[in-house]
Amino acid sequence: MNWNLSWTEALGFATGAVCVWLVARQHIANWPVGIANNILFIVLFLQAGLYADAGLQVVFIALAAYGWWTWADGGGQAAAGSLPVRRTTDAEWAWLAAAGVLGTAALTLLLDRATDSTVPFWDALTTALSLAATYGQCRKLLESWWLWIAADLVYIPLYAYKSLYLTSLLYVGFLALCVAGLLGWRRTLAAVGSRPATAVAA
Repeated sequence: MNWNLSWTEALGFATGAVCVWLVARQHIANWPVGIANNILFIVLFLQAGLYADAGLQVVFIALAAYGWWTWADGGGQAAAGSLPVRRTTDAEWAWLAAAGVLGTAALTLLLDRATDSTVPFWDALTTALSLAATYGQCRKLLESWWLWIAADLVYIPLYAYKSLYLTSLLYVGFLALCVAGLLGWRRTLAAVGSRPATAVAA
């Protein structure tokens, strides 16, 4: 085992853990903390040859700005600061699934042909899952936690394979926080009854 711990990985561990904890608590501060985490991971993943994951962090920063706005503004669905937790609609699932399959296929091909990646499919798959999960998080979709759980189950062995052992351990923690977040958001949804579903029925 070659464990070469860097300050970048250590700070990524800390900011990532705080970010997911804040998301689970539906605290808007998760967005700026998440942006700091993304910047750290850009550096870390470029060093590890995880090019899709590095590029993904740039997209995460843009999505974080969008999520920050929707959480603060209510996403146009409710009063400012009160974006409700809701379930993913069938239409949303359909386009998320289509985008995920196409994105994974395209990224796998790109990474295999244009980079020296040794894990093109797994890098692409986690990228697609993470983008879908982050979009769901921006809109406070309950099922975004299931997408994060699926991504984490791949990330944990992937990062260990790349000798990013602390980051792999971080994602074990993320997995536990995702389960807690899922349960917490489910309780929130149950507490408000059918109002979130009614709001998006049209």
